[in-house]
Amino acid sequence: MNFIPSLELIRDAAKRGYAVPSFCVWNSESMDTVLRVASDCRAPVMLMNGPAEFALLQPDRMADTARAMAKHYNVPAALHLDHGDSLAGAEQCLAAGYTSLMLDYSCKPFAENVAGLQQLVRLARPRGLTTEGEIGAVGRVDDITGEGCKESSLTDPTELRNYVEQTGLDMVAISFGNAHGNYPTRPKLDMELLARLRTAAGIPLVLHGGSGTPEEDLKQAISLGIAKVNVASELVRAVRDTLLERWHGHQTLWITLTLAEAMKALAPVVEKWCRYTGAAGKA
Repeated sequence: MNFIPSLELIRDAAKRGYAVPSFCVWNSESMDTVLRVASDCRAPVMLMNGPAEFALLQPDRMADTARAMAKHYNVPAALHLDHGDSLAGAEQCLAAGYTSLMLDYSCKPFAENVAGLQQLVRLARPRGLTTEGEIGAVGRVDDITGEGCKESSLTDPTELRNYVEQTGLDMVAISFGNAHGNYPTRPKLDMELLARLRTAAGIPLVLHGGSGTPEEDLKQAISLGIAKVNVASELVRAVRDTLLERWHGHQTLWITLTLAEAMKALAPVVEKWCRYTGAAGKA
């Protein structure tokens, strides 16, 4: 299987009324688990990573690893740069073979956000790659989550329309009550605002901070234009909890055995989100 531009996946999702789940992956084991479960579920899927994961493997190694895992499966999939923080980093991912690129300048002034994404589009579009930006700010619900701005600010429909028109993006992440991290309480998603944002954008919308979103809220959000859902914190929590349980309980300190157990914990999270997004059975 070869990775394809995520816009091919997103367009089908928008047409058929589901969303593509985009899972944070950071090594061969997590990539293999996501692709295996997606294949079992017959779900189109996106593998994503970004600057935080590149501390472990640089983009070229990360892409090589992803391709090595993908050749064992036959499911529509994209390889996505998530929360890219510089054009130079996006160029690295482009050269490495990523098929989808996000440049997150949402914490910067509007004009700087627009200028950066215009450059990204000029870089990616001639090569057929998909681009994503963010307007408004999807913040964090805790102090340990690394992605996004420290504070949230809801996306303004007029600003969103101008942003899309000026950048020419393929898809856009928006803020309507969602946040990165593990929600301490049920998120309060502004569905009325989301409906207005769909009209203003005219392109597929992306939900960052999918982890912890109730299924009924997610289905309503998909019906209102969300075509891609990012999942990271639930995956990290499943792995972390398994490692802590086994190590603190002195069940084993052998890394391979413990990681194998962690991947067993990861799999049902991936399956859940393939079902929640409606992607299961769509490949």
